[in-house]
Amino acid sequence: MSSRRAFLGSLIAAGAAPALLRAQPGLRDYPFALGVASGYPHPTGFVLWTRLAGELDPVTIPVRWEVATDEAMRNVVATGIAEASPGWAHSVHVEPKGLEPERWYWYRFRAREAQSPVGRTRTAPATTASPERLKFAFASCQHYEQGFFGAYRHIVADAPDLVAFLGDYIYESSWGRDHVRKHTGGEPYTLEDYRARYALYKSDPDLQAAHATCPWIVTWDDHEVDNDYADDRAEDGMPKEQFLARRAAAYRAYYEHMPLPERMKPNGPDMRIHTQLGWGSLARFYLLDDRQYRSWQACPRSGRSGGSNTVKVAECEALANPNRSMLGRAQERWLSGAFAQSGARWNLLAQQTPMAQFDQLPGEGRRAWTDGWDGYPAARTRLFEALLEHRVANPLVLGGDVHSFNVSDLKRDFDDPSSPTIASEFVCTSITSQAWAQERLNAFMVDNPHMKLVDSRYRGYVRMEVTAKESRADLRAMESVTKPNAACSTLASFVVEDGKPGPRRG
Repeated sequence: MSSRRAFLGSLIAAGAAPALLRAQPGLRDYPFALGVASGYPHPTGFVLWTRLAGELDPVTIPVRWEVATDEAMRNVVATGIAEASPGWAHSVHVEPKGLEPERWYWYRFRAREAQSPVGRTRTAPATTASPERLKFAFASCQHYEQGFFGAYRHIVADAPDLVAFLGDYIYESSWGRDHVRKHTGGEPYTLEDYRARYALYKSDPDLQAAHATCPWIVTWDDHEVDNDYADDRAEDGMPKEQFLARRAAAYRAYYEHMPLPERMKPNGPDMRIHTQLGWGSLARFYLLDDRQYRSWQACPRSGRSGGSNTVKVAECEALANPNRSMLGRAQERWLSGAFAQSGARWNLLAQQTPMAQFDQLPGEGRRAWTDGWDGYPAARTRLFEALLEHRVANPLVLGGDVHSFNVSDLKRDFDDPSSPTIASEFVCTSITSQAWAQERLNAFMVDNPHMKLVDSRYRGYVRMEVTAKESRADLRAMESVTKPNAACSTLASFVVEDGKPGPRRG
């Protein structure tokens, strides 16, 4: 415990570094004010990230990186020089190789005489290994203005093996009530706008500490670009060419600020982020992208060219079109192929939004929200059929987006309560983003018997522990996000047993 306190203390102590830094060519400020991060662990390595910030000359700056087996950085086992170029916002993405599987490492960066905080990361177990457990947290939806990111203090205290972030890392727009702090600048459209927005979010000390304590895997949702965008269509009717230029800027800034591997570097408005990641024979993650390739939303509101809508299913013929896709057909084929090859005991789909049907029309008929999986029922059916065809073991679907905790049985036919459950779903609430009133959600529960819990009262995250026998999910609820040091407690816990789809109270 004392070592852990010392590690967290080193993150705070790094704030003293600006006073120690002398003016020098290329750097006029302490350059590591945005912190450090790591991600995408595999058995022999991971990705290391930082971005030099502050007053920098527009030149390429060499950055030394080091990986050690000890927190004091005495036993350095990998080192090198990376070039932080102004064209990529002086960001650094390093991929050390040849490390030992299933162990913790520490790392740091140096630019000129300035030294970064020391971060902590780890490698994944070997492909053939059978680890006893995997501990991770997943989270989404962190609106800077609507609260402090205190949930990350509790994630750090949980000591997870990794964090999965499922979208809306930044928000492009200002909305909501009772703001505790403010965005700087207006809504982002240009590369410089998005860079500034990420830098603001990255300045949060609790978010920095969570990035520095373990590796992350990430996917995006809509607010990293524009609310409710779908492929090349903006929410507000922006012309396609103009929107794709905006998307290119947003994707580039996303890459510049995340611990992403080199293979994910964007090419204009195109950026492949869907991938898979193994944890020995115990678990496999499938990180999905349901924004970049999706069909446009069906039946948009009158006077709007795009964006989400809530429609009566019987009145929106387009919903039933079998050609419509949430992931795009190429990603669907990739996912089906990945399912076919998986030998993992647990298979975790890390994606953006709830997959369970959610009927928003009490009584007869059904009303669907078109921006989520309910807006793409044929694509959801194809995904379920792929799970069944390839006999995927213990599928768990992880989601976010709706700012509430949801726990559900995923049914082959949601309209038939006796239909078999084929997977289990856990949706995290938001880190800070505000939600519908619980009373509004309660009105729909009778029509959604496959949903075991829907609770929008709290902000927070989900903590999961996976073993050979079961997966356990703790729904972690913040007391408040308007107080920086608020407490966190477990709202409810659910368990999925090996070979028995469907969550039960644990």
